[in-house]
Amino acid sequence: MSKEVVISGMSIISSLGLSLEENWNNIVAGKSGVKNITHFDPSTLATRVAAEVPPEFEELSRQYIKKRAGSQMTRVTRMCVTAAKIAVADSGIDFNQVDRTRCSVIMGVVNTGNSSIEKDTTPQNTVFKTMTNSMPAWISLEYELMGPNFAVNTACASSAYAIAFGYEMVKNGQSDIVIVGGADSIINFEEIEGFNALYALSIANEPAGQASKPFSLDRDGFVIGEGAGVLVLESKEHALARNAPIYAEIAGCAITSEGYNIMAPMKDGVGMAKTIELAIINAGVQKNEIGYINAHGTSTELNDRYETMAIKQVFGDLAKQVPVSSSKSMLGHTIGAAGAIEAIITALSLKNGILPPTINYLKPDPDLDLDYVPNKSRAADIRVALSNSFGFGGHNATLVFRKYQG
Repeated sequence: MSKEVVISGMSIISSLGLSLEENWNNIVAGKSGVKNITHFDPSTLATRVAAEVPPEFEELSRQYIKKRAGSQMTRVTRMCVTAAKIAVADSGIDFNQVDRTRCSVIMGVVNTGNSSIEKDTTPQNTVFKTMTNSMPAWISLEYELMGPNFAVNTACASSAYAIAFGYEMVKNGQSDIVIVGGADSIINFEEIEGFNALYALSIANEPAGQASKPFSLDRDGFVIGEGAGVLVLESKEHALARNAPIYAEIAGCAITSEGYNIMAPMKDGVGMAKTIELAIINAGVQKNEIGYINAHGTSTELNDRYETMAIKQVFGDLAKQVPVSSSKSMLGHTIGAAGAIEAIITALSLKNGILPPTINYLKPDPDLDLDYVPNKSRAADIRVALSNSFGFGGHNATLVFRKYQG
């Protein structure tokens, strides 16, 4: 018998803050976390802005991670482990009171951030810092969990895939609790140089806070962000039995591959549309129930055009009635962490009845004519919402969330 899946704990570390509350308040206020890069000297690069996590993170991480273990982790891994510990505390789980063999960890990991900006790497910790399985492994070690722990790499959809796998494990009764999410940072010289060579990044450096402008006529590429997002997934019966807080339900999901191009999405958003359609079917909801879509919304020419086309293909005449917004307008593109951070924002939108805005929407593209919740957040009593994630290599994911009515 399949089980209902709920979210009982959440945490975000991003350019907009180090706590869930701080992030949510800044998102509702429509603030931008994009500023001039400080991690290294970007003066010779075409792109000189990014959404960096505040330096106060290092002090926060020392509260959650012991010195020796921290020295074996990259800064990105420390973000992930810190966010996981905050999310677990938020959920109120006492692992001494549950079956640890039925507790699992799945993280979306594109890379560990062991790049040119990483500090204090020695021969003794190089391997540990580079291991892409280190994020779920450290979390599992922290709580002595004996269910599966593993990493998923599907580019920008990685942590959305992690949520999808965690959802399936709880739904099918393989685990009672699954800690899911991801962390990432590619704010370093070599990767920004590489994305500039692909003409993928915005070069609108002034003013920094307006560089990420999804769905706008003058969008010129995505802005790199960094951070971590972690959710605690649990069967509804398990959560209720321990009087856990419940943020939202996961109603269903879909993950697909386009089999089309290593970088570009399938023409006219056909692959995206198929993913969204399948997720709605799998969730058993009706299209007219969906009150909000947290878009992938990267601020690139093709993504924003094709995602808009995909939504129109799926929803038809209803499309213009469904609010769609991009959190990346504020947070930048957090790559492997994006799916989890945006899932959390979607869950909070359902819980709090507020739709986050797409900021910097100053020059509408006449070809993109949906309701992008321009510039200001909006109160809305929504019951079902979607979160889209699409990655290089044709990795697509759509997650479906339902407001918890308990």
